[in-house]
Amino acid sequence: MQTAPARAPAAPATRRKMRAAVLVAPRRFEIRQTFLPEPGRGQLLVRIEGCGLCASNIPPFEGKPWFHYPMEPGALGHEAWGSVESIGENVSDFAPGDRVALISQRAFADFDVAEVSAVVSLPGSMTKEPFPAEPLGCALNIFKRSAVQRDSTVAIVGIGFLGALLTQLVTAAGAHVIAVSRRSFALDLARLFGAAEAIEDSTNVIERLKQFTEGKFCDVVIEAAGKQSTLDLAAELTGERGRLVIAGYHQDGPRRVNMQLWNWRGLDVINAHERDPEIYHSGMQAAVQAVESGLLEPRPLYTHRFTLNQIQKAFETATSRPDGFIKALVLMS
Repeated sequence: MQTAPARAPAAPATRRKMRAAVLVAPRRFEIRQTFLPEPGRGQLLVRIEGCGLCASNIPPFEGKPWFHYPMEPGALGHEAWGSVESIGENVSDFAPGDRVALISQRAFADFDVAEVSAVVSLPGSMTKEPFPAEPLGCALNIFKRSAVQRDSTVAIVGIGFLGALLTQLVTAAGAHVIAVSRRSFALDLARLFGAAEAIEDSTNVIERLKQFTEGKFCDVVIEAAGKQSTLDLAAELTGERGRLVIAGYHQDGPRRVNMQLWNWRGLDVINAHERDPEIYHSGMQAAVQAVESGLLEPRPLYTHRFTLNQIQKAFETATSRPDGFIKALVLMS
């Protein structure tokens, strides 16, 4: 009897490839082909639709001495949204095709993996809508830490993406917002979002705010620019027994503080940067609800959009912050 020929060993499955942006040196990106990551236990593989560009991305792009190059493919991207491509073991709350927002580490790419605990579902009402959940969640968490009360006077120093979101939240809470920015168009935006007063910081901000508050200064001041000068100004604007909330990204070097002023006025100083993953996640969930309900309106703040192939230009624009710039999004298609 004739026997069947031996079957040849199965060829290994061909791994799919994707595009990923690689910061190969300060101020220089390359788009490279690399293998898709694979989701592990408790992880999702997400097809990235887009990813916001964060202020924290700028120091590594500029080439501060404590960074090393080349960075991993997709590195620096952490404000992503997209759809679930596949799931790892022990994942039951998500399925392929679900639209999600996530915090991950290498999202300047066509795909990235994320822990289930760092992913939130996006409702059908947000179909195809950009949703950089990480900074939106930060705004909700900072607002909570600020403990703003109705009818209190709140100065927001720095009206970028975060400052503009906080202007909306603080105004909705019934407080009186004083927006401070060096950019006139940002002050116009703050007025649109309900700021009672808008002051350009090239003018005598301290004296003008003193007059506006009848010498009492502010109950709460939120510093949202991340610079030495804005930190100094924010402290000056905080009244006795007031709350100074540091929301800006201060990672470009050490800071000096006027401890005599902080001590004399008895300020409560809050560092509003969170590091607890559960708080990040709850902030992202709160952001989904806030945008869906209309409490938060981020759409006018997405001022500049780039494709992944244009990521070099995206970073250059975010670094130079031309007139009209608030937030850059990097879109995969």
